[in-house]
Formats: sequence, C-alpha cells, structure tokens
Amino acid sequence: MITGTQDANGTTLKQRYMDVQSRIASAAKVAGRRPEDIMLVVVSKSGSVEQIRELMQLGQVDFAENRVQQLLQRTAQIDEWRARHAELGGTAPAVRWHMIGTMQRNKVKKAVEATRLIHSVDSLRLAEEIQIAAARRETPIEVLVEVNISGESSKQGVAPGAARHLVAQIDTMVNVRPRGLMCMAPLTGGADAARATFERCRELYDDIRQVGAGGERFDILSMGMTSDFEIAVQCGSNMVRVGGAVIGPPQVTEEPADS
Repeated sequence: MITGTQDANGTTLKQRYMDVQSRIASAAKVAGRRPEDIMLVVVSKSGSVEQIRELMQLGQVDFAENRVQQLLQRTAQIDEWRARHAELGGTAPAVRWHMIGTMQRNKVKKAVEATRLIHSVDSLRLAEEIQIAAARRETPIEVLVEVNISGESSKQGVAPGAARHLVAQIDTMVNVRPRGLMCMAPLTGGADAARATFERCRELYDDIRQVGAGGERFDILSMGMTSDFEIAVQCGSNMVRVGGAVIGPPQVTEEPADS
C-alpha cells in the first residue's frame, strides 16, 4: 500500500521519485536524447524496506546497495514480501538488485547470488573471484568496470589507461560478462569537474565499444548520483544511481563496512 508519508520538507516519496524522473527526462532532452534510454537505479541503502516496496508499486525496478550484508537482508525481505503478495492473488512487482560498493573478496560469493549487476569491479583479481563464485549460476553474472577517472586516492577504480585491457580480460571469462563502465565525479571542483570526468569516461567507453573489447553487450555507462546525475545524463550516461533525491532524509543508519 502506498502511504504517501511526507518528509520534513513536506514532500512525499512519490513526489520526489516523480521529480527525479522529470529531471532525468529534461536533461536527456537538453542533450538530444530519449528519456526512456536512461535507467534510474534507486540507491536504497539509507531507505526503509517500506520505501522500497512503495517505489516498486510505483513501477521502480532497479535498486542498489553498497554493503553486501544489507543487500542480503533487503533481498530476503523483499522476496518474502513478493511471495506473500503473490499468495494473496496480487501481482508481485519485479525487482533487480545492483551492488555498487567495494566488495571484500570473502563477500563475493554472497553478492553474486543476490545481484543482477555488480558496478564496482576494479581489478582482475576481483573479477577472477567473481568468476569462481558465479560457476554455479545458470547465466553469467554481469559486471561494470569501475574507472577512477579523476585519479583521487580516496576512490576505488582502475586507471583509465588500464580499463580497456581489464574489460578484454573479463570478456574471456565464462561466468562473467562485462556490460560497461562506471565512474564517480570528483569530491571537489563542482559541476565543471564533474562534467570533465563524465566526458572523459564517455570517451573511454566509446573507445572500448569501437574496438569491440567488451563484445556486443557492452552497452552500459553508469555515471551520476544525486548531486550530479543531470550533468551525467547530458554527458552520455545511460544509468544513474540516485539515493537521497528519491529517498529523502535517511530512514536507517548505513550498515558498517563489510568485514
């Protein structure tokens, strides 16, 4: 049931969600793109399970977590709700889970079991761990290569010059399928720095596609978060990861880092 509960600013979850969708559409039109070509992934880490359910009923399909433990808790809770909903004769909305955070290698197996797309592959070693963990899946696990375009020491990600080689290496794996690139804007520098970062990542993505390193299914460019997703869309992003602009004030405390 959609509650429509307001936050301190007087906006409901539905209003915030529709506003983000509208902003994505406007940014796409500015760039001469089709709004339907941009996928919104709601980062639900600070939201409640009730908010996730409400967004599902509004038609949202893709959700992301950045901690494996919370991802597993959320998938179990939503799966239980969907099963109960179906038993009562309702139509259980679809959901796809994304893993966007840095993963400890001892958490890879659990993440692979619960996730549709992993956004944060930044080394061959991690890709090899995912390859082993995905051996029992019926279909390959899909991943994005995270690129540290800005070169900040605080960020994870492969160096831009090594990205194509890593994509090509992953493309040889049986159980892992490279689907594209992911990057984040610098912590400083504002809109100009964000735009420069996104434009560089788009160029890198286009170069990799042109040489065919990731195969025909290499088609996702994941750029843009709450503070910069409109710039990212204008620079060519086709997947944005938005949390606070949709969720509003945190409903739960973020889980501690996986160990």
